[in-house]
Amino acid sequence: MPQASRVDWVDYAKGFCIIMVVMMHSTLGVERAAGNEGWMHAAVAFARPFRMPDFFLISGLFLARVIDRDWRSYLDKKVIHFAYFYVLWVTIQFAFKAPMSHEMDWRGVGLSYLEAFIEPFGTLWFIYLLPIFFVTVKATRGLPWLAIWLVGAALEITHVDTGWTVIDEFAHRFVYFYTGYVFAPHVFALAARVQIKPGPALAGLAVWAIINGALVLVGYADRPFVSLALGLVGAGAVVVVAALMARSDMFRPLRYCGQNSIVIYLAFFVPMAATRIALLKSGIITDLGTISLLVTASGVVGALAWYWAVRGTPLRILFERPAWARLKPAPIPAMQPAE
Repeated sequence: MPQASRVDWVDYAKGFCIIMVVMMHSTLGVERAAGNEGWMHAAVAFARPFRMPDFFLISGLFLARVIDRDWRSYLDKKVIHFAYFYVLWVTIQFAFKAPMSHEMDWRGVGLSYLEAFIEPFGTLWFIYLLPIFFVTVKATRGLPWLAIWLVGAALEITHVDTGWTVIDEFAHRFVYFYTGYVFAPHVFALAARVQIKPGPALAGLAVWAIINGALVLVGYADRPFVSLALGLVGAGAVVVVAALMARSDMFRPLRYCGQNSIVIYLAFFVPMAATRIALLKSGIITDLGTISLLVTASGVVGALAWYWAVRGTPLRILFERPAWARLKPAPIPAMQPAE
C-alpha cells in the first residue's frame, strides 16, 4: 500500500522515468545485438534530451527536508544508503558479466572489479553519482544558490568529455539535480496548477512534443544551450504528464513502478538480458521494435518479480538495507527499502 505521505504525481514521474531508462537499455541492446534499428529507436531518441534530467530533478525535490540534518545522519541516508546498494549490485552484475570476459585472466577480472569503484559499472552510474550530488549540495549550502546554479548550467553547456563517467555525468547532470532542490516549491506549484486546469497543460505538452521531436530529428538536441533548455523544459513536461496521470487511477501500475523505481533500476538488467538473448536466438519474432518492447516489459516486470520473490526472506537484503549497513542505530523496522 502507498504511504500516505507520498506525493502521487512524483511516483508517476519516477515510474515514467524508470520505464524510459529500461526502454533505452533494452532497445539499444537489442539493436546492437541485431546490427539494425527498430521502430522503438525513435521513442528512445525522443526521450533522450529529458530522460535523465528529469530523473535527477525529481531526485532533488525533497532534499530540503533532510539537508539540515547533522552530517552523520545525512551521510547515512544519502551516501551510505546508496553506497550499500552500489557495492552489492555491482558485485552481482559483475558476477553475471565477468565470465563473458574470456580474454581476461583472473588478475584482470579482479582489477576490472576494483575499477568499478572508480569508474561506475554497467547501468549503476546513477546511484554512484547521487551521493556525490547530495554531498556537494550540502557542502556548498552556504554559497549563493544562483552562483551554484550558474556553475552547474555552465558545466552542462560545455559538454565536458573526459572519458571518466563520474566527471562527465556530474558536469552533464548536476544542474538538473540542483534545479530540483532549489526550485522544488515551483515544481510542486506547477503540478498543482496542472491538476486544477489540465486544458492549457495539454496544449503546452503538444507544443513541447513538436519542438523536442523536431530538434531531435534534425540533430540539434545535443547542441550547447539547446541541450540544457530541452533538459529543463522536458523535465517540466514529465512533471506535467505525471500530474495529469495522477488525476486518475487508470495508471496505478505506473505509480507502483515509481514507488519501486530503484528496485527496478537495480535488478532489470538480468531479465532484460535473458529475454533479449532468448528472443533474438529463437527467431520467433523478427520485428526488432516488438522485441525491444517485450524486452523492456520483461526488464520491468522481471525486476519487480525478483523483489516480490525475496520479500520476507533473508535475501530481502538485495533491496532493503539492513541495520548493520548503517552509521547509526536504525528505527524499527530495521530494514530500509531501496528508494
